[in-house]
Amino acid sequence: MDIISKITEELGVKKSQVEAAVKLIDEGNTIPFIARYRKEATGALNDEQLRALDERLTYLRNLEEKKEQVLQSIEEQGKLDDELKAKIEAATTLVAVEDLYRPYRPKKKTRASVAKERGLEALATYIWMQDAKSPLEDEASKYVNPEKEVADAKEAIQGAKDILAELISDEADYRTYIRKTTWNEGSLISNAKDGSAESVYEMYYEFAEAVAKIAGHRVLAINRGEKEKILNVKVEAPVEKILNYLEKHIIKKDNEYTTPVLKEVIADSYDRLIAPSIERDIRNELTEKAEDGAIGVFGKNLTQLLLQPPIAGKTVLGWDPAFRTGCKLAVVDSTGKVLDTKVIYPTAPQNKVDEAKAELKKIIKKYNVDLISLGNGTASRESEQVIVDLIKELDRPVQYVIVNEAGASVYSASKLATEEFPQFDVGQRSAASIARRLQDPLAELVKIDPKSIGVGQYQHDMNQKKLGESLHDVVEDSVNKVGIDLNTASAPLLEYVSGISKPIAKNIVDYREKNGRFTNRKQLLSVDKLGPKAYEQCAGFLRVRGGDNPLDNTGVHPESYAVTEKLLNKIGLSLSDIGKDKDDSAAAALMLYKKDTGKLAKDLDVGEITLQDIFKELEKPGRDPREDMPKPILKSDVMSMEDLKPGMKLKGTIRNVIDFGAFVDIGVHQDGLVHISQITDKYIKHPLDVVSVGDIVDVTVLSVDLQKKRIALTMKNS
Repeated sequence: MDIISKITEELGVKKSQVEAAVKLIDEGNTIPFIARYRKEATGALNDEQLRALDERLTYLRNLEEKKEQVLQSIEEQGKLDDELKAKIEAATTLVAVEDLYRPYRPKKKTRASVAKERGLEALATYIWMQDAKSPLEDEASKYVNPEKEVADAKEAIQGAKDILAELISDEADYRTYIRKTTWNEGSLISNAKDGSAESVYEMYYEFAEAVAKIAGHRVLAINRGEKEKILNVKVEAPVEKILNYLEKHIIKKDNEYTTPVLKEVIADSYDRLIAPSIERDIRNELTEKAEDGAIGVFGKNLTQLLLQPPIAGKTVLGWDPAFRTGCKLAVVDSTGKVLDTKVIYPTAPQNKVDEAKAELKKIIKKYNVDLISLGNGTASRESEQVIVDLIKELDRPVQYVIVNEAGASVYSASKLATEEFPQFDVGQRSAASIARRLQDPLAELVKIDPKSIGVGQYQHDMNQKKLGESLHDVVEDSVNKVGIDLNTASAPLLEYVSGISKPIAKNIVDYREKNGRFTNRKQLLSVDKLGPKAYEQCAGFLRVRGGDNPLDNTGVHPESYAVTEKLLNKIGLSLSDIGKDKDDSAAAALMLYKKDTGKLAKDLDVGEITLQDIFKELEKPGRDPREDMPKPILKSDVMSMEDLKPGMKLKGTIRNVIDFGAFVDIGVHQDGLVHISQITDKYIKHPLDVVSVGDIVDVTVLSVDLQKKRIALTMKNS
């Protein structure tokens, strides 16, 4: 297979782009580096395209390797002919290769292999030829042999039938047809093991949907119901059509002695050998497609969550709510440093509200707290009421934000949190994390396993390795898109920077602690184990604010510094002009020259795409792309579900997007659901076509079910 041509066709790009990308990947370059700094070579393929390319490259190379193994195995058996070789070489999936290899794969003991050991293969061939002139018992009697455990003609015929059933089952063309037909015309059926039992799977107690059309989230829900032993699940195939197809291809002559036997053999082969295998294949494919879709949604949600704008320059009080053990507080300054921690008991059973308020007033006054970051876990609602009452009594403006604390407890009990806050207990660490994830969501959330962040669906039911790898890529792309401050970044954050491994991340932090602030990017080359290749990959994504060279605080790669200085000289500017106000002469000069980058690129002997990127960086040096994202809603009052009425218009924040809708936080401790049909008047395939995690949206309440704690919302005409 020509892998390059195959990927070119699948991605719908130029062959030269794929060739360049594959070469760069094989040279050990990371996807973020290729996407950002090798646009000229790849024709500006973005990180999403490059990830898809890399995934297909790995699959197709594995496929070619599998073909080689299969061809070698069949050749060693002396059974490889030109036709079979051509079929294997032309196969485009691992399943197709496995189907072709099936007859030649070393088998465990089967009914057919036992029959062959008993010398019944010739009888099977006799039946297969369909030329019998008398009842089969006449021919079968020749194979009766008590020493080989063939007691009579009936037993001989049964052995021959077993051989033929396996022969039919091993035919690749039959399997291909049956798999395709079952996929296109079959149904996924589920029913309850106990129809009277109450469960969340009641809609699947008597359920059937076409295999080809069933939505991914239904597949994952049914899988979970089956795993929990609540549902029976099967694939219902068009059996009559399949049997007719097999009979048409196998029964070549209308022979009164062999035709009935072959029909029995075909039915047995399908029921016993083919159907269970095809059902497994289809269930696996359905699950894989559903998982890929769910992982894709999880990834997009996670991206939006990681790229939420930081709230800079604020002193934040992190509040981890609880009942019996008290609410843990942590005051964090604008740089993320923990200034103080406390435990208060305003909630049941202690209910020391006045005492808690007095302590809070002292803390807020002492540290000039601007914001309270309240976790949305247990006792969050009760804590919120205390905060709202407190705000009314304060003589300074303080607002609060309810933060999704998913993963905070996982982080606070981790080895990393213990190393970061050895003097704190789990609750104090959690409160500090809740404060910091408001100040800089990306820097804090990278410390938590992405699977624990809670913006997905059915994540615990998926292939964990695949999910983990995919979400790692999402975090990596997000970190490198933002760019990281070399002098403040933690080791867990640095690990996601292109080219930086876990040991190198630790070495960077150690170097910083030993030698003080980095004043330029070149100092990275003095970090232990960070060689020229790693430097090439990471340098452009690391920022040095207030250092020796203003370009070190931009996304301009050091390899482009010389051409950038040439550009500035041509415009009549110097490095010291970078970062001045927009309305000054430097900005005007940049805008003027930016109009004709084609001619300018030739004059400077640089790619036009690279030059355009340099202009973007010079116009807004040190710019944080998260600034364009919607800011979190700051609150100063509380509302409960009981306050909600149909028709009420509210503003909310999208917390999670799933296949059938979006969950919106409207400030009542129970997210409301905007069903996909209520997102817009237009038809949309998926909610992510219109909304993203972190979006601030206007919604109208449709209905409120206090007993089931369900809120239905609409975004139409809001």
